[in-house]
Amino acid sequence: MIDSTTHGLSASAQRVQQALFNMGVDVKVVEMPSSTRTAEEAASAVGCHVGQIVKSLVFRARNSGKAVLVLASGLNRVDVVRVGAVLGEPIDRADADYAREQTGFAIGGIPPVAHNQPLATFMDEDLLQYEEVWAAAGTPHAVFPIQPGRLAEISSALVLRVRQEKA
Repeated sequence: MIDSTTHGLSASAQRVQQALFNMGVDVKVVEMPSSTRTAEEAASAVGCHVGQIVKSLVFRARNSGKAVLVLASGLNRVDVVRVGAVLGEPIDRADADYAREQTGFAIGGIPPVAHNQPLATFMDEDLLQYEEVWAAAGTPHAVFPIQPGRLAEISSALVLRVRQEKA
């Protein structure tokens, strides 16, 4: 059943809105007139701190080839060694074709939910410091607000420090 809040959204954003609705998450996907592809663009578009932007980054496990999703604060670079250690195998950044194949979405709009298949998901503990964070919703122009604890719950994410320490 399609919820009335999907009216007027692009197909990919509708898919995310419907998934959120089906999970009982009462948030509204919004499509912005300007790009939300980067953390800086998204923060500017929604009027929040860059740290409140959830970067959905797809990695590929080196040995098994399985997709790994990391939900990182917009301020942070991912420590791939740490995430790989928790996963149990090294990870590498996925290319655009692999990311789309595994998630069903293009880089720049990959949401934390509604993927083609379940993904091993890790969430940056730094996101928990905010009352509200903003995540991509299927396109480089679509986002939605959510409480970070609820985000971890709906994405089945393991929360850990993913931040790469500055040298």
